[in-house]
Amino acid sequence: MNKALFLDRDGTINEEKNYVYKIEDFIFREGIFDLVKRYYDSGYAIFVVTNQSGIARGFYTEADFEKVTQWMSLEFRKKGIEIKRVYHCPHHPEITGECLCRKPNPGMIKQALDEYGINPAQSVLIGDKDSDVIAGKKAGIGTIVRINETGRIEIENGTVYKSGNTTN
Repeated sequence: MNKALFLDRDGTINEEKNYVYKIEDFIFREGIFDLVKRYYDSGYAIFVVTNQSGIARGFYTEADFEKVTQWMSLEFRKKGIEIKRVYHCPHHPEITGECLCRKPNPGMIKQALDEYGINPAQSVLIGDKDSDVIAGKKAGIGTIVRINETGRIEIENGTVYKSGNTTN
């Protein structure tokens, strides 16, 4: 069965800053490559699921987001990690109305599960906010880890939530 690692972006892959859309502002969190490589080498498909309300707010464009996303994916590739796909929600409820993709809704995760035949119970989600945890639970992800927002990323320092059958 297919299993996946779902990663939040801002605060998980990169340091949390307001509206990161420029390469020069994108700083990878310490330990992120080592962490993701362990999952990748263990057969997990790697996905990013990220809220990007700065697009709805007019702070940056889809093209700006795509540029930094391509660069980020290349940096992972240089470390021997292939990101299968990056899903993003460009909406903000106060500007564009409610949507199914913005976390804590599970839309982006469910889309990946459906498109790639991923078994949610065997999958893992790592994020830094309650909205990540809630989205993972709603999507039936077997293991959800809320990491600390600062410092080196290590599963051991996070809060782990388990549900259903989580055998690898």
